[in-house]
Amino acid sequence: MILGVTGGIASGKSTVATRFAELGAAVVSADQLAREVVRPGTETLAALVKAFGEAILTEDGTLDRKEMAAVIFRDGEARHTLEAIVHPEIAVLALKRMAMLQEGGASLIIYEAPLLFETGADQRVDQTLMVLVEPDVQIQRIMLRDRLNLESAKARIAAQWPQMDKVVRADYVIDNSGPLPQTRHAVDCLFKYLVG
Repeated sequence: MILGVTGGIASGKSTVATRFAELGAAVVSADQLAREVVRPGTETLAALVKAFGEAILTEDGTLDRKEMAAVIFRDGEARHTLEAIVHPEIAVLALKRMAMLQEGGASLIIYEAPLLFETGADQRVDQTLMVLVEPDVQIQRIMLRDRLNLESAKARIAAQWPQMDKVVRADYVIDNSGPLPQTRHAVDCLFKYLVG
């Protein structure tokens, strides 16, 4: 069973995935795969440099993720270019990782992907879970975590699909607006339901 876990920025997707891992699920993170596919020396990184220039690299030749984020949040077309280069590579790697885990006997695999629905990755999982968060809580978390002002935090949220568009597509929803023990309890209940 592969459960796709998604949610908006700062919704707590990683918190939920971590709890699933603590309970014994195998976790594949699209964000981690995204880091792997743009390592120095990869064709993907070379394609990004060709598209965006050397300014997206740090001094040691790795992708400057903050600079890349700044570019794509300023320019919607740049975001589409980035996604067209990176997402197919993430998809290939994700399928390989999940197949390996299934062959290894994993009973529950969590595929944590912020853009699960947007990229069509929901077609490659058995069921989906949306991690929901109240808008005010989301803004506070982004500002605190990423050290952004209110305007920048709102711009990051606006650049993504509205949460409710994902809620209506999801098989399960966990509200992560409250205290951590509440979220962990919700994950525990869903884990028991899925694994039996």
